[in-house]
Amino acid sequence: MNYSFENLLFAFGITLFAGLSTGIGSLLALRVKNINEKFLSAALGFSAGVMIYVSMIEMFAEAKASLESLYGSTRGFTYTTLAFFAGMAVIAIIDKLVPSAKNPHEVHNMDKLIECEKSKKDDLYRTGLLTALAITIHNFPEGFANFIGALEDPALGISIGIAIAIHNIPEGISVSVPIYCATGSKKKAIGYSFLSGLSEPLGALVGYFILRSFVTDAMFGVAFALIAGIMVYISFDELLPTAEKYAEHHIVIYGLIAGMAVMALSLLILN
Repeated sequence: MNYSFENLLFAFGITLFAGLSTGIGSLLALRVKNINEKFLSAALGFSAGVMIYVSMIEMFAEAKASLESLYGSTRGFTYTTLAFFAGMAVIAIIDKLVPSAKNPHEVHNMDKLIECEKSKKDDLYRTGLLTALAITIHNFPEGFANFIGALEDPALGISIGIAIAIHNIPEGISVSVPIYCATGSKKKAIGYSFLSGLSEPLGALVGYFILRSFVTDAMFGVAFALIAGIMVYISFDELLPTAEKYAEHHIVIYGLIAGMAVMALSLLILN
């Protein structure tokens, strides 16, 4: 499929915005004294609601329709389902390759994060670097998902981009705080945080240019189902557990429902 330069630039811009939100997290951690944990929890729940709803209602349905038009009802639905769970398997394998103690999605208590233990500077610096590496690995498939979504449907791409941006903010916090505590340098802390977020647009570009020559209608159907699986896994494995760490359960649920409702309303308006 051929896309105009404007389409590609728009999709890349959305993906870049989502990736660089890790830097927003670092700025918040280092410049704002009191982070409202209830708001952060609700925002993460909202992000999960958007991603789950758009994956199951919009992206899975589009993938199913595309593949059924090519292969018939039974085979098309079968391929869609297999691709959906394959997406979950891919991101689960990536998650397993990152040591759990250094996994940025295994979030520590915010208060403990912000307490700088001067006697453990080397450990803190190493933790910050490993966390940045882990985020870089995780952001690759997210970047590709956001990029493809924005290419196929700009409104969908914006929704995915905002959802990913929200959940990248605490990742930026988890990189910048230990590095700042270890080095005392805000520039280094913010710099590493921004660099880890750049893997998001890099994943979009690498995925697109490597796969471009293989792109067909069938490929896009499979890609949409894969991306839907990736986004659902991220929501349940990362966003919701992280949100639960910051505030009481019902705040997370309210945010989740609000995210779904806003996404549903936006799709109703667009249709």
